[in-house]
Amino acid sequence: MTYLHSEDAENKAHMYTYTLLAPDPLEILSTTRNVLMASRHVWINPSAIEALSKQWIHAGITASTANSAWYEQYHFHDDTERTVNWILLLDALNFCFWAQQGQTRWTIEYQHELLNGYWAEAASLTRAIEEGIPLWDAGYLRTISEETVAHIFRGTSTTRIPLFEQRVQNAREVGQVLEEKYNGQFVHAIEQAHYNAIELVQLLANDFPSFRDVASYQSYEVRFLKRAQICVADLFHAFHATRWGALSNIDQLTCFADYKVPQVLRHYNVIEYTPALAQRIDQQELLEAGSAEEVEIRAVTVWACELLRRSLERHGVSLTAIAVDQQLWLAGQQSAAMQPYHRTRTMYY
Repeated sequence: MTYLHSEDAENKAHMYTYTLLAPDPLEILSTTRNVLMASRHVWINPSAIEALSKQWIHAGITASTANSAWYEQYHFHDDTERTVNWILLLDALNFCFWAQQGQTRWTIEYQHELLNGYWAEAASLTRAIEEGIPLWDAGYLRTISEETVAHIFRGTSTTRIPLFEQRVQNAREVGQVLEEKYNGQFVHAIEQAHYNAIELVQLLANDFPSFRDVASYQSYEVRFLKRAQICVADLFHAFHATRWGALSNIDQLTCFADYKVPQVLRHYNVIEYTPALAQRIDQQELLEAGSAEEVEIRAVTVWACELLRRSLERHGVSLTAIAVDQQLWLAGQQSAAMQPYHRTRTMYY
């Protein structure tokens, strides 16, 4: 196996054609490209991208089959402004569900079903609404107590949801910003963003500090904006691209750089790690947030998804980056036979 390091940047540029083929208003592709070209720990396998692309096409994946399912049984939806605020809260708290090695994973029971991870978060917030907790109310969120948040995320054991204190802080931030800037309703933010997906992502990153997912790599800024983008995508899918989900430029979003998507890409050999990094991940060692290895994994993930999208397009299947992301994320939920994902304690994913 040949390892590609920073001195091979020009060769990599020609081999992988890391060019910007479309507008990049969020500067995610351009800033992650800088990381990609200098990466010393993570790289892309172009032949594996082509293989996975053909595998998806053979499986019959199309733009219609790849549309995100909203999984109504776990998500609150009353078709009013309340749902919009609820989705904002959902994605303000949508991060870091994994347990450290040897610890019990946070799990809940909802409607006689055991859930963990993101599904458990969504179901917990829906359960809270069903119990009469007004999670759509900005004033209520602004001063929500730790005891209430603990009750909302109560599980099947004494194991607490990870980064509990950060979630309390983020919930209060949602309430505070909504009250101070948007008269308590996130629909006003959508209106202020002119129903434009890109403007709404930028608004989230500017006005809600917990959504400002920006890293530093070799002294320059790298933009990911994972949760801001996924919040916009959730609005789009929850309202089926109508009403508050009728957002333009949704196709300009990138994939959502988390820990599950790179796990799946590694499973398909689309992204590869140096032996030392692979060993650390497989042994479930913590990678520090903002470390070179962690930023490289996320940056390479963004471009792997983009190149997969382009490969599918060359073969006549036109998917958005968020549809590609959805397919990869669901594959990670449905298969237990994968090597571990990288572990980083962070509120950004």
